[in-house]
Amino acid sequence: MAKTYIMPASLHNELVAAAYRHRGYTAEEAAAAAKFSEITAWHGIKTHNAIKALHLDALFGSKAGGCKPGAQITKHSSKFKAVEKWDANRKLGQAVALEAMETCMKLADEYGIGAVSVDNAFHYLWGGGYVIDAAKKGYIAYTVCTAALAEVVPFGGVYPTLGTNPHSWAFPTTDAIGYPICIDWATSTVAMGRVQQFAREGKELPPGCAVDAEGKETRDPNKVRALMPFGAHKGYGLSLINELYAAFIGGSLPTLRNRWDKIPPGEKGTCCFYFQCIRPDALELSFAMGRNQSQNVAAVIKDILGHGNEKCLLPGQIEAQSAALSEKHGGLLFTPAEITAFEEIARECGFSLDASQLTAVEI
Repeated sequence: MAKTYIMPASLHNELVAAAYRHRGYTAEEAAAAAKFSEITAWHGIKTHNAIKALHLDALFGSKAGGCKPGAQITKHSSKFKAVEKWDANRKLGQAVALEAMETCMKLADEYGIGAVSVDNAFHYLWGGGYVIDAAKKGYIAYTVCTAALAEVVPFGGVYPTLGTNPHSWAFPTTDAIGYPICIDWATSTVAMGRVQQFAREGKELPPGCAVDAEGKETRDPNKVRALMPFGAHKGYGLSLINELYAAFIGGSLPTLRNRWDKIPPGEKGTCCFYFQCIRPDALELSFAMGRNQSQNVAAVIKDILGHGNEKCLLPGQIEAQSAALSEKHGGLLFTPAEITAFEEIARECGFSLDASQLTAVEI
């Protein structure tokens, strides 16, 4: 049991929006950032909540020139009707990503599948939030992005040349199991946000996650210089996928990304996104035993979790359980250290936050 504070979503969103407005973002951008931060916190995501989002903005975003408040998306023409190509012009990542996934859903409604590629982007935080939202609306959804920095060493390497480069898939399985299955992971053993969380909470990292300035493995989050790919060559390959997607879209050298003091004239330092949605009915053929598509999906999941596997977790189950806990307590759940971080955010933007008024529970 740990002490946990309940913050009403409305209060959280007002605070986060105020913080973004204070940094020069438009009301629309601030609202998108706040809403997406609510989604992350509602699902129990500690590594990519508003604290992380504003920290990234301070390091690489509006305070560093990597993200430009009020920027407008340039939507280029495409000869492929189911694909849109966007230049984000360094617009706030969450606002871009929410619109891009919504566009993918609209394209999928017309063509069965829809995709949006995005160049000159700023990091969109938790990819799982975008695909879960689409899956709840009935779509199979996928997104990859290049992370803010190259901070992962290739398998067998010594110098970080890859991002943490997450992959996020979600499937419309709510009818079958009560929530979308969501496969969402950084391709490093842990995300850098997890390192920052552990440093904030005073915890050690698990083994095999990170190296220090001398290239030696460390479990001290305060000594981390670079991260390791998960699964050795497998995680390396998956991280490479993101870099290659970005290379085909327009992304430049990973080791220059968001390192604005090192970028030569004519080079790029921005991230790239890729989004995709598929309508399930665009895929279906025939199913055994007279089952329809929904029944077939449920039967497959039941078989996977049968035969003595009944206690296994499905990807997305933990996030669904966290969402249920948020629903039960009627708000977003934060640790004392996170509340302290929110108090610092409130002081920065002149927002009135009285943490003593928040309800505390043991969870």
